[in-house]
Amino acid sequence: MTFRVTLRMELKPGCEQAFVEEWKRGTEAVTGHHANLGQWLCKDTGADGVYWIVSDWLDEPRFRAFESSPTHREHRARLHPYRSGGSFHTMEITAHIRGRAASADA
Repeated sequence: MTFRVTLRMELKPGCEQAFVEEWKRGTEAVTGHHANLGQWLCKDTGADGVYWIVSDWLDEPRFRAFESSPTHREHRARLHPYRSGGSFHTMEITAHIRGRAASADA
């Protein structure tokens, strides 16, 4: 089962560009971890200044090990100055069905 983490980031006004640049600079801190399957940065289309960070992991125990690591704490500290609020969610992906556009014969 893939373990998915979503972080809703509410940014301080005027910080979007700097936040996106800092997030991109720090991606290796996450994607360089042996248990990370990938991550995405998504801009919320329904709320100004809101971004979603989504990352997929092999499993929850390995994500939790990363979460408590110095690498993660340093990465999180670099993003914190841009944040005014947000929320953190975790989930296990229980099913995935590929859409037509993702198939080889599309």
